[in-house]
This record gives sequence, C-alpha cells and structure tokens, in this order.
Amino acid sequence: MLDRPEAEQSAYKSPSLMDKIRRQYDFTPSITLIFGLTVLFFTVFLIYPLLYVFKEAFWVENTFNLTYFKLMVTDPNIRELVINSFKIGVMVTLVTSIISLPLAYFLTRYRYPGRDMLRSVILIPMIMPPFVGAIGMKYFFGLYGSVNMLLKKLNLMDMAEPIDWFGGGFWGVVMLSTLHLYPIMYLNIVAALANVDPSLEEAAENMGASRFQVFRQITLPLMMPGYFAGAILVFIWAFTDLGTPLIFEYRNVVSVRIFNQVTEANTNPMGYALVVLIVVLTALAFYVSKRWTGSKHYEMLGRGHVTSRETDTNWGMRSVIYLFIGGLTFMALLPHISVILVSLTPDVSQWRMSVLPQSWTFAHYVETFTHSDTLPSILNSLKYSVFSTLLALLVGIVVSYLLTRKRLPFQNLLDAIAMLPLALPGVAIAFGYMGSFADTTLLLRYFPDGLVSVIDPRQNPTFLLIISYAVRRLPYMLRSIYAGLQQTSVSYEEASQNVGATPIRTLYKITLPLVIANILAGAILVFSFSMLEVSDSLILAMKDQHYPITKAIWSLSQRPDHGPYTASALGVVGMLILIACLLGAGRVLGGKLGEIFRI
Repeated sequence: MLDRPEAEQSAYKSPSLMDKIRRQYDFTPSITLIFGLTVLFFTVFLIYPLLYVFKEAFWVENTFNLTYFKLMVTDPNIRELVINSFKIGVMVTLVTSIISLPLAYFLTRYRYPGRDMLRSVILIPMIMPPFVGAIGMKYFFGLYGSVNMLLKKLNLMDMAEPIDWFGGGFWGVVMLSTLHLYPIMYLNIVAALANVDPSLEEAAENMGASRFQVFRQITLPLMMPGYFAGAILVFIWAFTDLGTPLIFEYRNVVSVRIFNQVTEANTNPMGYALVVLIVVLTALAFYVSKRWTGSKHYEMLGRGHVTSRETDTNWGMRSVIYLFIGGLTFMALLPHISVILVSLTPDVSQWRMSVLPQSWTFAHYVETFTHSDTLPSILNSLKYSVFSTLLALLVGIVVSYLLTRKRLPFQNLLDAIAMLPLALPGVAIAFGYMGSFADTTLLLRYFPDGLVSVIDPRQNPTFLLIISYAVRRLPYMLRSIYAGLQQTSVSYEEASQNVGATPIRTLYKITLPLVIANILAGAILVFSFSMLEVSDSLILAMKDQHYPITKAIWSLSQRPDHGPYTASALGVVGMLILIACLLGAGRVLGGKLGEIFRI
C-alpha cells in the first residue's frame, strides 16, 4: 500500500484536545473574549475583595494568625457583638414568619373584595430603607414621643416613668427591620404556595382532615423550600443591617463595629475577622437550610398545570382578614408617616412634649434642593445609580445570553457567582472593597498614580460606588433578563443568522427587542435600589462631596440643630423616587415582581 501524502495523513489523525473543546463548547473568538472579560469582571470585583478580606483576617504581619478569631470567643465585648446581631437576625426572622405566613395564606387562598388592592398596599415598606424610617419612629416611640404623650393625656402613664418602647434600641431595630423585610418573606411564601398542588389538599380534606391539619401536614411541608429561601434572606439582611442600629444608637452589633473599623481598614485585622465571621455564618445558614429542607424529600409527582385553590369568605373570616391586614398596613405605614411629619416640623421646639407637631413648614424641602450638603447628594446618587444601572445592564445581558444561548464550561458556577451578591451581606462586600482597593501598594507597581487615585475609595469613591451598586443589584437584572430569554424561542435568532445576520446584529435587532420588558424591569429595580443603597454608601463614601443620599441622611441625622428634619425631607425625596421606580417595575413585570427576590 502506497504511503499517503503527509497532508492527507494529518487528516486522519485523532482530533486534538482543543478541537474536542471547540466541538463540545461554543468557543468562537468573540465568545471566548466575552466570556474571558466576564470572568475577569467577577474575579476583580467580587472574588478578589472577598479573598483579600480572608487573607488579611488570617495573615497578620506576614504570619498565619488566629488571634483575632480567638478574641471572638474569649473577649466578652466581641462576643456580645455577635450575640446581639444573632438575636436581631433570629427575632426579625421569627416575627416576619409569624406575620407573613397568615398574610400569604389570606391573600392567596381566599376571595374577598379589595384583595388586589391589599396585595399592592402590603409592599409599601419596600419603598424606604428602615434606617430612614427610624429617624421618624424615634419621635413617635421615644421616651417623650407621641405615643407616651398620648398615654399621658389619657392618664394611662406617669411621665416620671415613661415606657421605653425600643428596649434600649434592640426592639426598635427589630421592629423597623421586620416592617421593612416582611414583604420579601411574603413574596417567597406566595411563590411557594403557588407551587403546591391543591389536589393534595383536597384529598386530605376528603379524608376528614381539618383545614389546620391540611395546612400543617400538607401545605406547610410542601412550601418549606420557598419559605426557607425567604427566611435566609431576611436573617442575613437583619443580621448584617448597618443603618438601623446606627440611627437607634444600638452600636453593640457586628455591622456597626465593622463600620467603625473603616478608618483602620489597612491596619486593624479585627475588621477583616468580623467580615469573615459574617460571611461564614451566612454560608452556614444557607448550608443548614439546604441540608434541612433537602433531607425532608417532600415532593409532588406528576403535577401538571393547576390553578390556585381559593375559597369564598364569610363575613366572619372577612373581618379577621381585614383586621389583620389593616393593622399590619397601619404599622408598616408608621415609619413613612413619621418621617413625613418630621420633615414638616420647623424645629425641635415645635414637637416637644406633644402628640403631634405644633406647626408645619416646607422649608426643609426647599433646603434639600438648595443646601450645599443635600443637593449634591441627590445629584451624586443619580449619577452613581444611572451608571451602575448601565453597568448591571451590560453584565446582565452578557451573562444571561451566555447562560441561555451558549454551551460553555462551568455555566452553573458562573450563574452561582453572578447571584452570589444576593446572599452576601452588603457590609462584607463594601468593607472588602475598602480594604482591597485602598491597599494601593501593589497597584502602584503597575499603574500610574492618576489611575490608582481613581480606584482608591479614600481619594474618590465614585468608581467603586458605581461598581459596588452594580454588583450588589446585578442578581435582579440577571434574573429578569434570564427569565425573558428562557421564554423567547431561539428559532427567531437562528432564522436571522441563516439569512446572513451576524450574532451581534441578531442580538441587537432580534433578541433584545423581544425581552425589552424584562430589561426595563430589571433596570428600574437596579436603579431604584441603588438610589437608597445603605451599606456601600456609608462605608465607601468618606468625603462630603462624594456623599450619596443615604450617607447624607446619616450625616445630617447626627447634627443637633435642624439635621434630623432636613434628613427626613431628604429621605422623603428618596422615597418618592423609589415609589416611582417600583410603580414602573410593577407595570412592566405585573404579578411577577416577587420572582426577582427568589434565590
């Protein structure tokens, strides 16, 4: 047999490893570049800050050191911080559960007039961070606040021994956090209830089970995974909340201690050790919840499309529902009402030892748009939020497209990393940014001083505030666009490319217009929550000229003169902006607004 030419022989060789990879995955040059840039983005702005925190916590003075972790066990002051934060997280989770379980059941399993309106009203607490509401609630429930003054007028209390409604600040934090977070728990429980097959409940009732037995033995076990998804989010949020304890002067918690360590971020490892602690506790909470729910093996076999199981209410049940939701709505509105009243109060002399302010003014709103400390903060927040929304939009489109339209290695890992900020405490990410990017010794070796000064938050936090806002709120954008792409047939894109359109032109002309509603909804949510972001703003913005709205509110609230009143007016302005954004998102997403809060 004659030897084949060398070129012909090479055609019969087995394919190389790179050839196999190209066949298994969609690695064109452009996709490789995009995928590489995406990985680089998450590595630099999410993984690196977290790794830096761990390194600084364990590697002290060039040696492995556990001294600061031992202090958490041996030092009673550090131990008290952890215990207090844990108590707040547990209490807020318990109270939100007690509120949200019957609330979700009343609003999904019963029919009665006004139900749709009540579904919208109960989401009101989402339009304002709890630490803004805390400013007003101190005027309502303080030792000489409106509630105690009302009790005094009714001869139900002696002012020599006024009631401490906040319990030194602890119960104030719990109350404000609960009123802010119960909608997130409610949305997760509603989504879980929607996945329960009503035929199972009907079968149990046909066998003689009472409604309570059906709920306890059928409904509750089947909705446990969805409930725990909400419970973990609520616990993490409450455990690591920074703004509310600061306003209530309840400073013996982990988040406030971390905030106080910001000025020493490069020298004091205790701040890093505390961040590691809350990251580990967060991961442990997720692990325990997944392990516990996964061990139960509650499943529904053969479930097809079913409608929600609803019951008409009699007058008695209707009265119970109206009283429960009405009372909850009133309590949820109190922080908003109190902030508005404080913003309309001229000064401290007009709301002292009285139930309500004795006179009213709009001067604080005028000051909000004219004062040198407030107007720049509004403009700064608008700037940070607009650019962070554009960045989150770009990254969200790229990641969603890669996950739904391309075959790539480690796709599940990419999805998990992109969603990770939803589960990570904001204070952990912000402190990681402050420590890692303020340590410019390494950057100065490779980059000019001008570029390093842009990255260093101590000199100008604008760049990192935009990045941190985008990273923190990216999960909302990602899930919104991802859902739209999953519901859009890929055949439209294939048809476009078959007639000669490039993938980029197909994406621009075909794919994005089909998911424009999802893009708008995600963009509105990213923008609105960035406008009132608390942890990143309080930690990263260190100079007056760079303050966003939330840092300006905090700074003003600490001033003894008109500070709290102007801060309240600024909070109302932010609240109005967030209302407009959430109404826009609701119009676009409709009844699917709750899906973006699921993990």
